[in-house]
Amino acid sequence: MATAQKIIESLKRELDTVLLDTTTESVGTVLEVFDGVVRVSGLSTVQASEVVKFPSGVEGMVLNLEADFVGVIVLGDYRTIREGDTVHRTGHTLEIPVGDSILSHVVNATGTVIDGRGEYKASARYPVERIAPGVITRQSVDQPLQTGIKAIDALVPIGRGQRELIIGDRKTGKTAIALDTILNQKGTGVICIYVSIGQKDSRLRSIETLLRDSGAMDYTVIVSAGASEPAALSYIAPYAGSAIAEYFMDQGKDVLIVYDDLSKHAVSYREISLLLRRPPGREAFPGDVFYLHSRLLERACRRNAEYGGGSITALPIIETQAGDLAAYIPTNVISITDGQIFLETDLFYKGVRPAINVGNSVSRVGSSAQQKAMKKVAGTLKLDLAQFRELEAFSQFGSDLDENTKRQLERGKRAVELLKQTQYNPFDVSHQVIALYSLTKGYLDDVPLVALPAFQKSLIDYIELTAKQFITDIEQKGMWTDESEVLLQKAITDHKTQYFT
Repeated sequence: MATAQKIIESLKRELDTVLLDTTTESVGTVLEVFDGVVRVSGLSTVQASEVVKFPSGVEGMVLNLEADFVGVIVLGDYRTIREGDTVHRTGHTLEIPVGDSILSHVVNATGTVIDGRGEYKASARYPVERIAPGVITRQSVDQPLQTGIKAIDALVPIGRGQRELIIGDRKTGKTAIALDTILNQKGTGVICIYVSIGQKDSRLRSIETLLRDSGAMDYTVIVSAGASEPAALSYIAPYAGSAIAEYFMDQGKDVLIVYDDLSKHAVSYREISLLLRRPPGREAFPGDVFYLHSRLLERACRRNAEYGGGSITALPIIETQAGDLAAYIPTNVISITDGQIFLETDLFYKGVRPAINVGNSVSRVGSSAQQKAMKKVAGTLKLDLAQFRELEAFSQFGSDLDENTKRQLERGKRAVELLKQTQYNPFDVSHQVIALYSLTKGYLDDVPLVALPAFQKSLIDYIELTAKQFITDIEQKGMWTDESEVLLQKAITDHKTQYFT
């Protein structure tokens, strides 16, 4: 009996020694290297999403845990890694350095500055992957985030803490809408983050130049994962951008983040997954591709005052093929977001810019995120535009139209013309209200279509001089008073008389 007891105690001591040896340091060996993905054996205690280090100094992130080996994506140049290299655990998941001085910089997916403007001082490190804030910490979305684009602020308003998808074919102005929104945040206190995924370096440089020249980089961070970089960095970039956004949200600030675009993000994840030999599903995407974007976009929210009161507003961009909204990735992201702005190629080539299809565009926050004045002037505009599209199609058959239908068509044409806007030229809310008030109250019904853009500009300038009280009421109270409305009506009538005589 005593002998058996000694044997048991001896075995326990041996097991404790073995466990101690395996937990103090877990070392692995590189089995295979191919296209930014490495298979490693021996990392028996490694965790999913843990960072590992290779002898060359390059880091990787564990993505696959299998019986005999782990799959690691390389966050750098995989060509420096050789078969047989020793791999060491770091014991922590991927984090990105953050700090207030990161503003005005262009950084890569790991937080390294790539714009040649010196390093920034990091005050914390935030995890790239983080669980989204719970329902208890959130507050309903009821504060507007103005884009400066009349067609969006009037028809599909965006609120602080919302996730609004921008979707459309290639070259229909998706990025232009996002950049206009960033430019319009100047002086509002909103921090902006632009995540560039799989874009050409020349395109990124032109975007950076535009933002610097307009002074927008003072409150903006660009996170870049270029087309020439490994797929792993394109996969990480949106989460890194979200981590930076959460740093500012935790300070109680409002943040706008643009993901340009999540189609390329899904493709980079598909590439990684296929290299890791995960089973392909629909369109060769892995089965968890929905979770890829849902866990990212759920991090956008508006927190209540008890939890800091900050917000993250997300504008993900998705590129469609021939306007196919029913494709796999578009339907996924549509179901995750709180609405979408659909840009139509036909409208774009007709000169309607921004080329927003009113019928397919929606904001599920709606008028809750609009100023009272904007809500009043734009209340029926979306319905009127949808009816105009139907009447326009019907009138092409050459049928005799009654006077009421003709008036509707003329009003609709002026609405379409009024909502057109040149690129990188955001409108103040008060100016938008003036333009839409003039339209909905019928003041523009007798203004020739060709004269409308010039008339609109001169009308706003005239009201700035003669009815400034109306603009002040909108800016300070969000709604006009009876007295300022009378001033506005007189100013519009007087200006029309002067302009056309």
